[in-house]
Amino acid sequence: MTMPHPSGSTPHRPGHHWACPAALAALLLAACSTTPLPPWPARPAPAPAPQPQRGVVVPPPAAPAPRPGVVLAPLPPPAPAPAPAPAPAAQPIPMPPPPQAGTLLDLPYSDAVAARFPEPHTRYNTPGLADNRRAFTTNAEIDQWLDRLAQAPLNSGTTARVLRLGPSQRGTPISALVLTRARDTDPETLLSSRRPTVLLIGQQHGDEPAGSEALLVVAEELAHGLLEPLLDKINVIIVPRANPDGADAGTRTTANGVDMHRDHLLLATPETRAIAALTRDYRPTLVLDAHEYPAAGPFVQQYQALARHDALLQYATTGNLHEFVTKSSREWYHDPMVRALKEQNLSADWYHTPSTRADAPGMAMGSVQPDASRNTHGLKNAVSLEVKTRGAGMGRTHLQRRVHTHITAIGSALRSTAERASSLEQVRSFAARETIAQACRDKAVVLAAQTPEQREVTLLDPVTGADKTLRVDWNSSLTLRPLVQRARPCGYWLAPEAGAAVERLRLLGLQVLRVAETGSLLADTYQDTPQQATGARAPLALQRSAIDVPAGSYYVPLNQTLANLAVAALEPDTPHSYYSHQLIDRLQDTARVMATPSLVFEDIQ
Repeated sequence: MTMPHPSGSTPHRPGHHWACPAALAALLLAACSTTPLPPWPARPAPAPAPQPQRGVVVPPPAAPAPRPGVVLAPLPPPAPAPAPAPAPAAQPIPMPPPPQAGTLLDLPYSDAVAARFPEPHTRYNTPGLADNRRAFTTNAEIDQWLDRLAQAPLNSGTTARVLRLGPSQRGTPISALVLTRARDTDPETLLSSRRPTVLLIGQQHGDEPAGSEALLVVAEELAHGLLEPLLDKINVIIVPRANPDGADAGTRTTANGVDMHRDHLLLATPETRAIAALTRDYRPTLVLDAHEYPAAGPFVQQYQALARHDALLQYATTGNLHEFVTKSSREWYHDPMVRALKEQNLSADWYHTPSTRADAPGMAMGSVQPDASRNTHGLKNAVSLEVKTRGAGMGRTHLQRRVHTHITAIGSALRSTAERASSLEQVRSFAARETIAQACRDKAVVLAAQTPEQREVTLLDPVTGADKTLRVDWNSSLTLRPLVQRARPCGYWLAPEAGAAVERLRLLGLQVLRVAETGSLLADTYQDTPQQATGARAPLALQRSAIDVPAGSYYVPLNQTLANLAVAALEPDTPHSYYSHQLIDRLQDTARVMATPSLVFEDIQ
C-alpha cells in the first residue's frame, strides 16, 4: 500500500457607487484571448510509487475535515471589532506609534514625474479611499465590510461566509471571505464542487495598503457586481489584510518583527500559520499575493532614478517546482495580465529591485528560496503569483491608481482561472502524480541561485520625469542555477524529539507517520563539516548505513503530492531549513531514508 497525501449584476448598495461604471465593466469583464493547453512532452507513464515491504502497516488516509486554524464563523450583525487583546505581560511586543499618511514631499519627486501617473477614469470607494480621509481602512472597518457582504442577500445562488482565521499577535482578528456557488463554504464542499479555488491575500506587509483596499473592492464586485458571473466557474477566498498589526503600525513586519512573506515554510508567526491552515484545508489552485514596492529608496541610492512601472510581477520560481506549473503560470496568467494592464495604460515588468549584495551589483528579481510565500505555495502545486504596485512608502500618493492597478491584475487572474478551470486541474494532477512517482529516484534541488544576465531596465529621471533606460547586471529568477543537488530519498526520518518540526509539516499539509515499533532503516545520515574561512557552511557530507529507529519517532514519506515541501524544510544545510532555525536541534535527529522502509507505522491524531 502506498502512503498518499491525506487530502487532492445587481446595483451597488448605497454609498458604494462608481464614478464610471462603463469603464469598470470594460475593465473587469473584458475577455482574454485564449491560448491552447501547452503541449506536454512525450513521457512514459510514471512508475508506480514504491510499495512498503511485507509487514508494513500504513493506515488509510482519513477523510479530509476542517482542522483547527480555520474556523467557520457565525454571521452576527455587523459591529465594530472588539479591541485587540493586550500582549502577555511576560512577552510584551513593542509597537511604534501609527505613522501619518504622507506624500513624497521629502523625495526627489517632481511635478513632471507625477504627471506620468494620472488618476484612473474609475474612482473606487472603500472606507480608506474616501475623500479627505487620512487613514487607510482600519481592521475593524475591514471586518464590517466583509460581514456586510456575507449577510446581504446574494443573487444567482452565491453563498458567502466570513472565516475567522485566528488572532494576530496583538489579538486582532485575521478575517477571510469565501464566495462560491456551491451549497456551502466548508472545504469538502468546495473541493467537491469541481471548481478551482482562488486565494487572494493582501497586505502581508503592513506598509503596503493598496492591495488591501483593492481586495475590498474585488470582494464587493464578486458578491454583488461585475465579477459575480465568474463564480459560475471558480470559488474565491479573500484575505484582505494578513498582517493587521503591521497595518496598524504602518510597518512592514508583524508585531514581533518577522517578515511574514518569508515565513511560509517555517511558520514562526500566528499570521502565517493562519494562512497555512487555510491553504491546507481549501487547497487553492491559484494563490495571488497583492504587494507594493518602493518608487524611490534603493533606486535613487544606486541609480539616481525612480521606479517606472505601475506593476512588477513574478510567479513562483524555486527549486523542484514542476515545469508545467511554471508553464501555466507564464502563459495563462503572467502574459494575459501584462496585456490587461497595458490595455489600461498601466506599465508592467518582471519584479526587480536594486541588489543589496556587494558581490552581485545590479538588479535582482524576487527570491528563489522556498520560504517566500510565492514559492511555498508553488511547491503545493498551485499557480502562485505576486503583484507589486508602485506604492510602498508613498502614503496616499497615486492611491487610486495603485488600487486600479491591483484590480486590473486581479481581474485578469480571476478570468484566467475561470477560462482554464479544466486545464488547470489537468496540470495540477499531472504534477502531483509525477511528484509522487519521484520518491526514491531522480534528484532533488537542495539549494538554488539566480542566474546572472544583463538586461535593459527603464527608470524615471526624478527631475524631468523622462524615461531613463539603463543596461544593468540582472540576477534572473526565471532560470535557476542548482548549487546543491542530492539523490531524492524515499522519505525522511525524524527523532521523537522533533515534534515541533512535525507540527509545522502537518500544518503545511504533509502526511507524517509515527513509527509504532522499533526497527531499522537504510539511511543517509548527515556529517557536519567545518566552517569555511568566509564563515559559510559547506554542504554536509552524507554517510549511508543501517540505523536503528525507536518507536515514537517519525517518518515523512516522499510519495505524496507535497513532497517538495519536505525537501525544502528537512535538508539541514540551507538557510531556510528547520535545522537552521532550530526546530530540529541536532543533525542526528534526522536522516534521509534511502530504501522503502519495512516498519510498522501509525497515523498521528
